[in-house]
Amino acid sequence: MRIPFFHKRYKEDMTSQTQGVRLVTYADPKHVVSEQFRTVRTNIEFAGAALDQLQVVMFTSAAISEGKSTVSNNVAVAWAQSGKRVLLIDADLRRPTVHATFDMLNTDGLTNVLAGNIKVGDAAKETFVPNLSVMNAGPVPPNPSELLNSQRMADLLAWAREHYDMVVLDVPPVLAVSDVQVLVPQTDGVVLVVRMEHTLKGDLERTVEVLKMAHAKVLGVVERVHSKHGDRGYGYGYGYGYGYGSEGAK
Repeated sequence: MRIPFFHKRYKEDMTSQTQGVRLVTYADPKHVVSEQFRTVRTNIEFAGAALDQLQVVMFTSAAISEGKSTVSNNVAVAWAQSGKRVLLIDADLRRPTVHATFDMLNTDGLTNVLAGNIKVGDAAKETFVPNLSVMNAGPVPPNPSELLNSQRMADLLAWAREHYDMVVLDVPPVLAVSDVQVLVPQTDGVVLVVRMEHTLKGDLERTVEVLKMAHAKVLGVVERVHSKHGDRGYGYGYGYGYGYGSEGAK
């Protein structure tokens, strides 16, 4: 199922769905981009220091193909590399990517748990990254928002809090569907991923307003910047900010 989006500027990139995202933090931990992701991880922790709890963190964006899955997956690896027990949940039920990134079948996962077909513990699978487990999205359901807003989802996250130090949620873009808003009450903080010179200024402003209306605790913004030097095949650099300015948005 394709996500309907209302601006022609945004083009859906299917690469992450079929091939997954690049885990530079695992494949090349000494690379400068890996260090940038570790800096993002640390800054999220600093931003969360003022909260009562920072354990369930949601990564989202304004629109499709902004890089939220790349950021959330690599930050999850960075947390695992720091010694924390981490669960990465693919809650983007319309455009799942985690199964492709970790080379797993997407026959069972989050949607199976929410439908009551399997136990939550059976859906969380260990990966080749020490300390990191993932929960695939599972088969695409006809009612993603309703499933994510269910008591079973609340129970699942309560279970995850008991069994892991950090829970990373990769969720759909804010302006595309209502999934993010229904998940906000179950999370401790939200990280917004912005693709510089691509994200529209108006969409970024509307995204922040939607998150504010949902009473989300926005921990900061990760800026995905295209590298002129290619970063040895990775192509992007990543910065972290606490403001919501539109210097890089169009």
